[in-house]
Amino acid sequence: MLVMAERVMFIQLKTGHSTDKGPAWISRVRFNRSWKTAYWHGRTLRRWPGLFDANFYDVESREEYWLSGPRRDQADTRYSIIRPKVDDDVREMYEAFLRGAPLPGRERG
Repeated sequence: MLVMAERVMFIQLKTGHSTDKGPAWISRVRFNRSWKTAYWHGRTLRRWPGLFDANFYDVESREEYWLSGPRRDQADTRYSIIRPKVDDDVREMYEAFLRGAPLPGRERG
């Protein structure tokens, strides 16, 4: 049985949008053992450090994404005030995180 790490993450679409203006989500993301492949909303995303403003790309569509841990101050983007859509299955965990609780899998930071 393949065990994958799951994290609640901030995800933003970079392709086709000005800097930090693409749609964003707070979602559950599964990662493979090496953390180089992420599975999110039916997409397979691969880490690629050479991208300009992204750290993952969709292996099918080639769209580029930024994935990171969410921030309590909700300043997840650098240059805009885009607010992410929070997936229903993580809403309770995310709201608890905003109030100071750790996210599952991130109890130590």
